[in-house]
Amino acid sequence: MSGDSLQIVLRVVDVLEELGARYHFGGSWASSIHGVPRQTQDLDLVVDLPHSAVPILVSRLEGEFYLDEERIRLAIQKRSSFNLIHLATGFKIDMFLRGPGEFDRLELERSGPQRIGAGEERVVFVKSAEDTLLRKLQWYRLGGETSERQWTDALGIVKEQGDRLDREHMRRWAGDLGVSDLLERALEHRPE
Repeated sequence: MSGDSLQIVLRVVDVLEELGARYHFGGSWASSIHGVPRQTQDLDLVVDLPHSAVPILVSRLEGEFYLDEERIRLAIQKRSSFNLIHLATGFKIDMFLRGPGEFDRLELERSGPQRIGAGEERVVFVKSAEDTLLRKLQWYRLGGETSERQWTDALGIVKEQGDRLDREHMRRWAGDLGVSDLLERALEHRPE
């Protein structure tokens, strides 16, 4: 992530922290932390945001970001997602509301602090390696198992994390997410 993108992301993180909203970085950014780094043009944030926080979120970010207050409220109600687009750069942040399930709750609890940035380092919360891997496999499955990017990200996590991965945790939740076979295939993959 470039310095400009990082500053944009940290602006949003500052507001989330001001609101006391739990969050973590997910998607390609998390898989780059836990696996093989790759460039990405956006950021996925998972957030537990109450309706009462919407007016403050909007007031703190409007003018800097394209955002739709009604879309945010609907996303909270439906536990779906909304976008923030930085007006000056076009950098996009996809905000995913924490889902209603037990894995969704646990995933947010298991996220951990990660130092980011050069010079002035900051601590942000990042999805765990295991949960990032499981979600990558889930997205791979939901996409008809055609996204080479999702599969490569998953294999990169296995390669880089190796024996540090909590296989018991992943196997426990892979069944619920419908990716047990993909998990086993990823864990058995041997890099060339």
